[in-house]
Amino acid sequence: MIGQPAERDLFRLLKQRIVSTMQSSFPAINPEISDWKGQEISDFQEELASRVNGHISEKWFYTHMKSSGGSLPRIDVLNLLSRFAGYHGWDDFKFRNKQSPSPVSTYKKANRIFIVVPLLVVAVLTVLFIVFKIYNTHEYQFCFYDADTREPITNNIIEVSLLLPDESPVNYLCGQEGCLVLETDQTSVTLVVKTPYYHTDTVIRVLDRFKQEEMVRLRPNNYALMIHYFSRMNVKDWQQRRNQLDDMISDSALIYQVYSAGTLGMELFTKWEFINKLTMPARSLDQIEILDTRYMGNRIMMLRFRQKEEKQ
Repeated sequence: MIGQPAERDLFRLLKQRIVSTMQSSFPAINPEISDWKGQEISDFQEELASRVNGHISEKWFYTHMKSSGGSLPRIDVLNLLSRFAGYHGWDDFKFRNKQSPSPVSTYKKANRIFIVVPLLVVAVLTVLFIVFKIYNTHEYQFCFYDADTREPITNNIIEVSLLLPDESPVNYLCGQEGCLVLETDQTSVTLVVKTPYYHTDTVIRVLDRFKQEEMVRLRPNNYALMIHYFSRMNVKDWQQRRNQLDDMISDSALIYQVYSAGTLGMELFTKWEFINKLTMPARSLDQIEILDTRYMGNRIMMLRFRQKEEKQ
């Protein structure tokens, strides 16, 4: 009859018990019953006849004892072999060994455990990580205001770079209302804020999910504001304006005019070419929009601007 997988495992265990019984009389016998041959099979036949008055043929031994699969022996032979191994019969052997799986079965179960358990751990950790991210991700609003006037900075170009560890900065451009909306799960953020008429500043904030609106103060860039006002004001004392610009701008300053959209290239001015552009009384009234300024000490070393015609 064909045995169930569990019974075949028990039969393999019974073979090991038979080997242990034989080793009590033949200590040097091969511990692998599937490798027995010749004299070892003869010794087993004699021991079987002596102990339980049983007999098996050599052909039967090769069919059932040296093979690891196929059919189980008849129940009467299983009873005989079980008694030889020290049990009352096959049912007694099964009952006393049902909690002791064979090494092969144990090995398979161990393998399944080593595969399934890590996969379950990874799956659980992934789910927990996603839940943690979702729970801790909040939306924060950063609004910028003038440190002198305490007024919101609106209708201005405000660039914000979010600094991240081991990553390139993520850049944002604020809307016309002068605010940045940032969604993050971090406990703190570092922002570099740049806007033409205010000093560049690095802002570090520890985030509080119960306080999701932050006000950030920026210091005005007075020189940039003055140049912007000079380009729009109808001042009669041109010489005074030139003296003021001379004090503000370094003699070796690099000054670039960036053309408006649709026009490629830029123009480089010396300090006095730029001052002349702003102070010549005969020029048309053009609006100078400062894009970027850099300083050495208290003097401008680099300036980028663009020129917009006043709408009539």
